[in-house]
Amino acid sequence: MQHQSLFVFDIETIPDTDAVPGLTGVSDPDITVRRAALEAYHLEATAGKNAFPRQPFHRVVAISYLTAEIETSGKHEAYYLKELRSGRAKADEAELVAGFYQWIDRVHPRLVSYNGRGFDLPVLRHRAMKHGIQARVFHDQSNKWENYTSRYAQSWHCDLQEALTDFGAASRALKLNEVCANLGLPGKFGVDGADVQPMFDDGKVDEIRDYCETDVLNTYLVYLRYQMTRGMLDKENHNRAVADVISLIEAETKERPHLGEFMNAWGEASGNNFLLD
Repeated sequence: MQHQSLFVFDIETIPDTDAVPGLTGVSDPDITVRRAALEAYHLEATAGKNAFPRQPFHRVVAISYLTAEIETSGKHEAYYLKELRSGRAKADEAELVAGFYQWIDRVHPRLVSYNGRGFDLPVLRHRAMKHGIQARVFHDQSNKWENYTSRYAQSWHCDLQEALTDFGAASRALKLNEVCANLGLPGKFGVDGADVQPMFDDGKVDEIRDYCETDVLNTYLVYLRYQMTRGMLDKENHNRAVADVISLIEAETKERPHLGEFMNAWGEASGNNFLLD
């Protein structure tokens, strides 16, 4: 299948404590107590190495995405940026997750993520199961090797963390921030994933969405460089796609200040050299 659009995405989550009584026996309704119990459970399960909840125990609070049209000419592709958005601000988790899978059902895009196969997509699958949401197209395996769940089908889903570590042959701990630093991209600035839970507790959902959108921008810019390195994107179309990002930021900064902050951080990281010579 020749995909006609890119869907670059990222999610933000907080610990979901609904399952804590059944998982740990702690029935206290206080969310702080339940979070502590969930953390203790995972520390015990990993012999004290990792308190981060496993995928079923994450509640999705934001899904951000960038869409771009794919044009193919011979062996090369070109990408034309359409929009950078987040799921509806007032949407509950079920609506966010359903909207994600409905977009796949309707558009059949190529997915692009960073650690999406290891985290984002498993979380979304578990939350779809929790809410009784169908994801038929995403799970369609009528073509055994070319589908969204095939690990090596990069034309369906390119998980950049997997691609840039040779699917685990190199260090799988490679972080998006590290890749961005090497490429002169802003990476993380101001907010980190660890800040999402306290931000949510303080009612800062809009700020979480803004942070998620900057992660999507970083992911897309890394993808452009990766595709150029692979020979899928020539330098001219790489630079034109980057220029599209700059144009979008300039057009929307007034109403979306976080994009201006991204641009400033990008300028500092790159020495104001945004395009390849």
